[in-house]
Amino acid sequence: MTVQAEETSGAGERPPRDHADVRPLRRDAELNRQRILAAAAEVFTERGLDASLDEVARAARVGIGTVYRRFPDKESLIRALFRERIDALVTVAEQCCTVADPWQGLVSYLEYTAAAMADDRALRQLMMFGAYDREQVCYARDRMRPVITRLVRRAQDSGDLRADFGATDVKMIAFMLGSVAEYAAAVTPQVWRRYLALLLDGLRPSRDAVTALPLPAPSAAELGELMRPRGQRAAPRRPEN
Repeated sequence: MTVQAEETSGAGERPPRDHADVRPLRRDAELNRQRILAAAAEVFTERGLDASLDEVARAARVGIGTVYRRFPDKESLIRALFRERIDALVTVAEQCCTVADPWQGLVSYLEYTAAAMADDRALRQLMMFGAYDREQVCYARDRMRPVITRLVRRAQDSGDLRADFGATDVKMIAFMLGSVAEYAAAVTPQVWRRYLALLLDGLRPSRDAVTALPLPAPSAAELGELMRPRGQRAAPRRPEN
């Protein structure tokens, strides 16, 4: 049995015999790592962070031993996934900083992060996980602070964003809208867009007219459904495309 086959099958690794054995193992290990991360993202999005590594291994179609060689425990996997999501948010923010209209760049980023928090249960839980891990807090802060600050200052310098808005407000808005989406998922899964529009009007230093809201306020029946205990609510509805 070759070293590469052992990595794929989940059997124990043997010390490489020569340099030719090492390079295939490294390539195979990285491929398996990416497969595991992709599978973990799907599993955690569907079931939350309580899902087991066995479930992740099945979704990745690798042996549980392979998962443990790449990630010694579930927290190690969650940390890697957290950093991957942070890096993705940074990439989007950098793209938004290149938008010619500074206000639209900020709005695009807020819409992206709100949609991500609304649609991705794993991302919401990952953000809370990161809040309890000092190392991850520092990683997220150091990666995101510069680009989010630049995004905010561009909109303020153009006169489109109120001067007292801070870079940390971006994350708080994403958390607020993510909570609204999670709470209303079974009744009005896209209602967070209404409240984003309301918030955006409040971020302007001045305006001539109010923005048309993308969705109506929840009806009395919908609000009544939302007030029911979680165990008595209908199953979450999928957003309409």
